[in-house]
Amino acid sequence: MDFFGLYFLQLALLGVPRLALSAGGSDCLQAGDTCSSDDTCSPRLRTLRQCVAGDGSVKLGPGARNQCDNAMKALLSTPLHGCQCKRGMKKEKNCLSIYWSLHQSVLHESEVTTVNRCLDAAKACNIDETCHKLRTEYVSSCIQPSTHSGPCNRPKCNKALRKFFDRVPPNYTHELLFCPCTDTACAERRRQTIVPSCSYEEKDKPNCLMQLRICKSDYICRSRWRQFQHDCEPSELSASGCKQDNFGACLLAYNGLIGSTITPNYLDNSTSNVGPWCSCTASGNYRDQCGDFLAFFQDNICLKNAILAFGNGSDVKTSENQQGMPSPAADSHSPHFSTAAPGVSMETEHNVLRAQIPTQVNENDRLWGDEGDSTLPSLSGGGVKPPCISPLLLLCWLLLLLSRP
Repeated sequence: MDFFGLYFLQLALLGVPRLALSAGGSDCLQAGDTCSSDDTCSPRLRTLRQCVAGDGSVKLGPGARNQCDNAMKALLSTPLHGCQCKRGMKKEKNCLSIYWSLHQSVLHESEVTTVNRCLDAAKACNIDETCHKLRTEYVSSCIQPSTHSGPCNRPKCNKALRKFFDRVPPNYTHELLFCPCTDTACAERRRQTIVPSCSYEEKDKPNCLMQLRICKSDYICRSRWRQFQHDCEPSELSASGCKQDNFGACLLAYNGLIGSTITPNYLDNSTSNVGPWCSCTASGNYRDQCGDFLAFFQDNICLKNAILAFGNGSDVKTSENQQGMPSPAADSHSPHFSTAAPGVSMETEHNVLRAQIPTQVNENDRLWGDEGDSTLPSLSGGGVKPPCISPLLLLCWLLLLLSRP
């Protein structure tokens, strides 16, 4: 049953709103207190209130709408069923808020309303247990002051963000990040999704190439960057603008960068342009390379089309099982961006990284092999041979044995 069908069922069962208590009517305030103290009723009432906030559950996705309908049906058998409010009563406004949570008016539905998908995405997330829990965790981590780190603890904030985007399904995270906006209020809400004051912005913008080098020194960040290069690689030969023709994979790869040293976000609340918080100042001879890095976000036709297509519902090919590891093709050098500066060898770049991060393992050293530990010498075949024993040493050893009593 759809939301309107359920509403008219309410009219049949509950009747039209009455603002005076009859002899047998119950007070919505008292009924609300009774419900709040009941472990079964209380979460259903919270869900329903979230559903009717703003424009109502009819604007939410099918999954969230079903939860709203189920909560409404369950509350029809509670003390809230048939409750009323008395005109002029104490706390009349509070009473009516409970009443109208149960009696969603359809009067405003006949009027032209503006759909705010970003607000609806937040409501849908609040209804889902996992999304709500992990979103609350990262927001709390990102706004909590730190005695050592100043206004917030950025590493803790980024860790919580990575946990949210890795564990919450894309149908929630994509709606929060890529919801379409037609006004600045909506766009600002979308920009604030990742709590940019802690996870994104700094007093001064660092150099982009330095941020990328730090990213590449971390195995997870390096893999996420390569995945993004591969899945969002633009192509003029493709109608979608993406070489892989997979908008879903591109958006998921974008999500994978959030919480890293090259975290992207919306640059302002007037456009849909995205990019990391960095600049090409002090890039010297590598300014062109730095510009290419920024352009892979800001001027990437594949990424722009993926975000636009998600907003208007025309996205092609969705990725259902994307992991944070790069595709085989992603590990090769991208024709659009090289991670080593012109004239600088990979060995020189690696030495710079070792000077900054002493614990960084040489990328040529393998942590594990295809068959056991490849870092150990082999005692057979083409491996390292066991050391030879000197004949003189062997003779001394025999004489020592013969001279013993």
